[in-house]
Amino acid sequence: MISDSKLLASPGPHLWKGQSVNKIMFIVVLALLLPTAAGVYFFGLRALLVIAVSIIAALAAEYASKKIRKKPFVMDWSAVITGLLLALILPPTLPLWMVAVGSVFSIAIVKEAFGGLGYNIFNPALGGRAFLAASFALKMTTWVEPMGFSPDAFTTATPLGSTFVWAGDNLSLYRDLLLGNTGGSIGETSALLIIIGGILLLAFRIINWKIPVFYIGTVALLTLAIGEDPIFHILAGGLMIGAFFMATDYVTSPITSRGRIIFGIGAGVLTVIIRQFGGLPEGVCYSILFMNAVTPLIDKYVRVKPYGMVKKVKSEG
Repeated sequence: MISDSKLLASPGPHLWKGQSVNKIMFIVVLALLLPTAAGVYFFGLRALLVIAVSIIAALAAEYASKKIRKKPFVMDWSAVITGLLLALILPPTLPLWMVAVGSVFSIAIVKEAFGGLGYNIFNPALGGRAFLAASFALKMTTWVEPMGFSPDAFTTATPLGSTFVWAGDNLSLYRDLLLGNTGGSIGETSALLIIIGGILLLAFRIINWKIPVFYIGTVALLTLAIGEDPIFHILAGGLMIGAFFMATDYVTSPITSRGRIIFGIGAGVLTVIIRQFGGLPEGVCYSILFMNAVTPLIDKYVRVKPYGMVKKVKSEG
């Protein structure tokens, strides 16, 4: 007797661990709220305005892009994450219209122009930051001292800048870098809260440990090898937020374990090279974007051996 039920054939994977796109994105947003809170605390309500404008512009850009492409707009939180991440790696004093331009570029060009979620080659937030850095170099390198909710802001240098001077000892510098009481982008200064957010992502198995561990570890080993302070280079700049929240992006990072190790090491090497020998004080953004570009190449040549496959041995004689 032939059954009337239909046989459904679909591509793998066929195992589901209970994670959905919405759930994953929502947990990432929760983890990002930690460095967001630090940014608002240290840089005041101005930082909150930058974050709000960036997120609103990202959502508007995604909605408009979907309509132009005649695709349905689905609130999956990905645009919120892009807008939030972009804001967290921007100076708190950046003019709001520039923030909006960068956010629109991140969504419309870096993400939607390639086909939307799951098809973009580069991390959208980092692509937007690179665009802003190339377009508005002066504004993107103007930093202020942490001011809490005080309306007074004083221009300063970031810890990685050539003009940065620290009058105290190393322990006090490490403490301020760990807590976030230094000049820099809105959400990259508090290494401690970024680490806690990263641990949250690891605990929920949202990200894999290999990329952040090999990325940060490579930076530590190389800076130690060339006579630099590895603790300073780990805590300063955007290394932490880049390692936990950007380099681990599903779409733009390798899919294999060995590939992720290569990705992390490559990003670490490039970060140190740019910081020490390049014309920019920070190398996290461009190191991750470069590794995004070579990810298809890594996935092509670093493959998982198919289950049950055995190596063919030539017979002698």
